[in-house]
Amino acid sequence: QVQLVESGGGLVQPGGSLRLSCVVSGFTVSTAGMRWYRQAPGKERELVAALNSADLSTTYAASVKGRFTISRDNAKNMLYLQMNSLKPEDTAVYYCNADSYATGMNYWGQGTQVTVSS
Repeated sequence: QVQLVESGGGLVQPGGSLRLSCVVSGFTVSTAGMRWYRQAPGKERELVAALNSADLSTTYAASVKGRFTISRDNAKNMLYLQMNSLKPEDTAVYYCNADSYATGMNYWGQGTQVTVSS
């Protein structure tokens, strides 16, 4: 059974850091295109960061470039999003997303809330 389970969200002050984690089961992260999305209240879901499984190249939204880092741990079958210099506008529910090359399907986690506020 495929599952993506995020954790690591919470309340943080502006300028602070958080690391989000996504535990994957049912396929291996090394054979999937892995991404983080976020959705703020009243806004559309947006792509935050993507990791290409073939060459490990990364892509970031302009609003987070230089502050966020996407990475994976093949041994633990996990995806991460390190978020530094957080801003109030980063407040959103963050979702782990994957395109599994093994199954040909796209999967979503349940999301984890990140709130940046003083």
